[in-house]
Amino acid sequence: MNTPARPKKSFGQHFLHETRYIQRIVAAIAPRPDEFVVEIGPGEGALTLPLLKAAAKLTAIELDTDLIPGLQSRAAPVGELSIVHADVLKVDFTAMAHRHGVQKLRLAGNLPYYISSPILFHCVEHAASISDMHFMLQKEVVDRMAAEPGSKVYGRLSVMLQLACQVIPLFTVPPGAFRPPPKVDSAVVRLVPLEPAQRHDADPERLHAVVKAAFAQRRKTLGNALRQLLDADAIRRADVDPKARAETLAPSDFVRLAKIAPSA
Repeated sequence: MNTPARPKKSFGQHFLHETRYIQRIVAAIAPRPDEFVVEIGPGEGALTLPLLKAAAKLTAIELDTDLIPGLQSRAAPVGELSIVHADVLKVDFTAMAHRHGVQKLRLAGNLPYYISSPILFHCVEHAASISDMHFMLQKEVVDRMAAEPGSKVYGRLSVMLQLACQVIPLFTVPPGAFRPPPKVDSAVVRLVPLEPAQRHDADPERLHAVVKAAFAQRRKTLGNALRQLLDADAIRRADVDPKARAETLAPSDFVRLAKIAPSA
């Protein structure tokens, strides 16, 4: 009998255990045997095993070596589980897709909350090789991801993700569904990378610089926030009011600003 793993604070581990939420997540993903599914941070395998049962084979990325033997043991009777021992931020998803001869990966996982934003940005860098992503995150993060202009939580994360993906919040998961319970609600979100024709054509580094500067001090007008990158006349040429604040701009407004910003 496998002894439950002790969650490690250093890895931000909160293991999902409540069956009804596991079933809802798996139903939302609806994996098929002809798809290449990758789970980030499988933990004790609460999602891994039902995903594996549906998909017949699964690749899991796990950093905690102590969890790997238990995962392999539990998965053996269910299907073909391939475990990649790595930091997900160093995994090249594009190369993974090419290596396995598939056009698109499907990503899923209960992401460690303390590095969820870096993981999201890393995945977006490989969006051309990903068909969709289903992640469980802190609900506050999902709210920011899906926020619209004018919202108090609309910011850099909202803009950068919405320029790369459709962001679709699915449902909330309470703290009691985890061991140990986190101090906040969680939520499951679906991210669907935009088709090539829908993607922006701004330089990524310029876009990042403009968005970061615009939201660095939310109360500042764009004319003040972007003064190191663009003057008021340049902002107007992008059809944006320099007296506006970043939180009022649509993602497409930032693209126009990035196109006229100087190179980094």
